[in-house]
Amino acid sequence: MTGVVTGARRRAVRDGDRHVDTAHLLHSLVESDSEVREVFDGGPQLAKVLGYLVQRSIGYGLRWQGTQEDSGAFPAVREPAGEGWSPAAAAALDRAARGAVLRGELHADGRDLLAALVADPHCRAVEVLGRAGVAAGRLGARAADRAATGGGPYG
Repeated sequence: MTGVVTGARRRAVRDGDRHVDTAHLLHSLVESDSEVREVFDGGPQLAKVLGYLVQRSIGYGLRWQGTQEDSGAFPAVREPAGEGWSPAAAAALDRAARGAVLRGELHADGRDLLAALVADPHCRAVEVLGRAGVAAGRLGARAADRAATGGGPYG
């Protein structure tokens, strides 16, 4: 999970964004976590999601650069994310950590974070998923189920 967070921070800096948002986290997750990629309905769906995320990172398509994400759906949490995170991203990281603890784990994994991201229907990650034709609620349920059971692509 540390690699995902580091990747999202690096992406935000490279994109010229002031804050790491949920789309940065989603981008880092799908690029670096094979268990998260298994939650999607096959390669074409995942390719569409990555396409939107890449367009965003090169300044084309979804235009959020220079604005702070705050979906307003969940209260902003400053810890563990701290400064430099959008309120929605900080809240997602907190939800992922709490979800892991409820499962009896010390640390969240990528599936915990994916489920936490899609729990906020108004965040940028969900907007990207929606534009790619991904049902965020269904994706979140599969991610949470696999995180809880430790299941692979068919578990």
